[in-house]
Amino acid sequence: MIAINDSFILETAIYILLKKYFKKESYYVDLIELFHEVTFQTELGQLLDLITAPEDEVDLSKFSLQKHSYIVTYKTAFYSFYLPVALAMYMTGITDEADLKQAKDVLLPLGEYFQVQDDYLDCYGDPKVIGKIGTDIQDNKCGWVINKALQKASPAQREILDKNYGIKDANAEKRVKDVFAELNIEQDYHNYEEQIVAKLRQQIAAVDESRGFKGEVLEVFLKKIYKRQK
Repeated sequence: MIAINDSFILETAIYILLKKYFKKESYYVDLIELFHEVTFQTELGQLLDLITAPEDEVDLSKFSLQKHSYIVTYKTAFYSFYLPVALAMYMTGITDEADLKQAKDVLLPLGEYFQVQDDYLDCYGDPKVIGKIGTDIQDNKCGWVINKALQKASPAQREILDKNYGIKDANAEKRVKDVFAELNIEQDYHNYEEQIVAKLRQQIAAVDESRGFKGEVLEVFLKKIYKRQK
């Protein structure tokens, strides 16, 4: 319970700092509203994640790629990708709704791509490179890899996944990974990566820069995560 109270203190600190450093700025209210909005969106994503994949109750029928997309967009993309860019836009006077939408339309799918990468690296990444051993399978995470596998699995493969996913046992984890290998999920990820990056680059190239917003900001974000290994 102390930890929960600490989280409220940390959230409140955001607004104390905003008041201390930005109260006299014309965009002060915009910053406050943006933080409130993104905090709410993140909490919605976290809630859906918790009720979809509780660690102590495995039910893969609740999983889907569509639900995964919603979870990661709200839980990760808004605060990790859209928030920092939108804050900078407000501070530099780029506040036109069309410009904010241009940024959001690229940054949200970019944030989703980032989380799909995380899900992939948890299963296939080198622990020495990423600095940790993946636990998503044993922890019953509603990740991209399992959802892609569920989309492709035969009835027999689905039965193996139902019996072994979310079980804290190395042998059960291996059985799940064996199904992933049979379904060639690793190649599916590489195909997804190239498709989403090509689409994002098309969107960035089409950005209207007439009001001051520059598409190169989005390209910088994309370059930072494209084919990352950790």
